[in-house]
Amino acid sequence: MDINKLGTAPVTRLRRLMKQLRDPNEGCPWDLKQSFKTIAPYTIEEAYEVADAIERGDMDDLREELGDLMFQVVFYAQLGEEEGHFTFDEICDGITAKMIRRHPHVFGNDTERSADEQTLAWEDIKALERKEKHLNIRDYESILNNVPLGLPALTRAEKLQKRAARIGFDWPNLDGVMDKICEESQELSEAADTMNPDAIEDEMGDLLFALTNLARKLGVDPETALRRTNNKFTQRFHTIEAHAHERNTDLEALSLEEMERLWQAAKLPK
Repeated sequence: MDINKLGTAPVTRLRRLMKQLRDPNEGCPWDLKQSFKTIAPYTIEEAYEVADAIERGDMDDLREELGDLMFQVVFYAQLGEEEGHFTFDEICDGITAKMIRRHPHVFGNDTERSADEQTLAWEDIKALERKEKHLNIRDYESILNNVPLGLPALTRAEKLQKRAARIGFDWPNLDGVMDKICEESQELSEAADTMNPDAIEDEMGDLLFALTNLARKLGVDPETALRRTNNKFTQRFHTIEAHAHERNTDLEALSLEEMERLWQAAKLPK
C-alpha cells in the first residue's frame, strides 16, 4: 500500500492504517482477534522499551519505540470506537482538558509555581478529581483507590505510600524509616530460620516496602535505582565473562575467589 493514500497528516495515516488492519473483510487476522485485554501486555512491554531506550540514550531507538507505544494508543482507540466506548478525538480532548485543569498557573489565573510546588498542586488537583468523580457513587472512597494493580510492585508501593503520606500517615524523619528497615530485616532473618516459604515471602515483602519508603523519603525513584544497579551488575559481570573468554576458560572453571577479585577490579574507576 502507498502510504500517501492513507492521508497527508501523519496521525491520519496511522489511524487509517489501524482501521484497515481491523477491517473485517480485508484486515489482518491477528489484529482482528485482539481485544483490550490481549493488547494490554504489549502496551506494558512497549512502555518498558521506551524507558530502556531513554536509559541507553539511544534517540533513534527511542523514536522507534515511541512509535510502537503510540500504535498501542491508536489500537485502543480503534477498539473503543468499534465497541462504542470512545473515539481517538475524545481521548485527545480528554487529556487536553485534563492538562489545562492541572496547570492553572499556565492556563488560568494562579500564580507562578516552582517545580516542587507544581508537584504538590498536581496531587491536590488529582485528589479533588477523584473525590468529585466518586461523590455520587458512594459516601466513602479510599484514598488508595485507583493506584493501578498492574504497576511494577516497587512503583505501586511508592504511590501507595505517597497517598498515605498526604493525610499524615508517614514517618516524620529518616530515623523512623531506618529503624523500620532494621526491624523488618531482623524479622526476615527470623523467618528464614523457620524455612517457612510463606513467612519468608511475607517478611521479604515488608522489607522491600520499607526500603521503598526510604527511597521515597530520599527523593529516589526505586525502579530507576534498581534499573541502575541491574545495569551496573551486568557491566561488571561482563568483565568476568570477558576474562574467562580471554583465557578460553568456562565460567564454571573460575573459582569464587577469582570471580570476586575480578568483580572488585571491575568496580575500580576506568
